[in-house]
Amino acid sequence: MPSFEFTKMDILQFIREHANPIGVALALGAIFIYIFKRRRSRGCLDPTKFKEFRLIKKTPISHNTSRFKFALATPTSVLGLPIGQHVLCKGKDREGKDVIGPYAPITLDSDLGFFELVVKMYPQGQLSHHFREMREGDYLLVKGPIGQIKYKPNQARAFGLIAGGADISPMFQLIRAILENPKDKTKVHLIYANDTVSDILLKEELDSFAEKFPDRFTVYYVVKQAPENWNGGVGYVTREMIRTHCPPPASDVKIVMRGPQAMMKAMATHLKELGYTQDMQIDL
Repeated sequence: MPSFEFTKMDILQFIREHANPIGVALALGAIFIYIFKRRRSRGCLDPTKFKEFRLIKKTPISHNTSRFKFALATPTSVLGLPIGQHVLCKGKDREGKDVIGPYAPITLDSDLGFFELVVKMYPQGQLSHHFREMREGDYLLVKGPIGQIKYKPNQARAFGLIAGGADISPMFQLIRAILENPKDKTKVHLIYANDTVSDILLKEELDSFAEKFPDRFTVYYVVKQAPENWNGGVGYVTREMIRTHCPPPASDVKIVMRGPQAMMKAMATHLKELGYTQDMQIDL
């Protein structure tokens, strides 16, 4: 199918040359395509100021984590967030003071009209209080994009992803972008660590990816407190787990990490001992 690109001058010239009913109809169609593509390409985010987005659905997915769905400007609008980047969210703490924090949506720009955040609400978290108090119909202030990383399809032969707890969100976004792009041949191997099985976020979706894309995606769960008949890892992510479940060091391999500071420090040590050079590692 041919690709159509229109400028304003192209459209005006087209209308002048086709001053008949069929020509006018084609011109109007061209205008619609032009406006639609321009609106989609811009996205709804603004990197210079916070904008309001209405909460349309709040769904608890664990004892302290919920999935928040926010409406965009129109049913065909996109958020406009490059893969690998984040947004800044602004809310109120318990004392009514403004607090700001970064979050990575789990949705892509292929999701029209809305975006979603998965938020773990910590007892003492400042923004956690704001999200905990949010009700459907409330508004969240959001600004972005922020971040230095922009994923490009096929920039690596394989990814080894290591995530802890609520930091699965940016990993999930990356996984979706790779697997849902038929032109992206990157293979993805995820190690996901949590305290308990009930703390594993987006498990249903991750398992579905593993089933649907068995040659491109694998996931290995690690929990500190394992139930009976558990076939995943137990305790902390070890060097041997990385050796077994991530692609071996190579120039076309990237290891992407996201988790608590103590975990990140331990992973850096493991990776160095396994032979992953600094340019093979990405802190997402």
